[in-house]
Amino acid sequence: MAAKLKKGDKVIVLAGKDKGKQGEITRVMPKENKAIVDGINIAIRHTKQSATTQGGRVPTAMPIDLSNLALLDGNGKATRVGFRIEDDRKVRFAKTTGEAI
Repeated sequence: MAAKLKKGDKVIVLAGKDKGKQGEITRVMPKENKAIVDGINIAIRHTKQSATTQGGRVPTAMPIDLSNLALLDGNGKATRVGFRIEDDRKVRFAKTTGEAI
């Protein structure tokens, strides 16, 4: 099945502690059905000091389920994603506006 959300997409969080926040997808994990969004679902991780890095409390973006994310269309509103064939290529499009992504 084709991916509805990809790396670099601007998304909005639909549910959870960060509901309503917007960000950009930095990594998608299709097998786990999760994505990491920049600045969303932040957790504090404690890291040990090494020769190259300073130790301490490091804020890290944790994975969030894809079902809790929605793509932002050109108007800045949440939209669902559809697929259609244009010039013998399968392209994603926003269901609200109909424009290709």
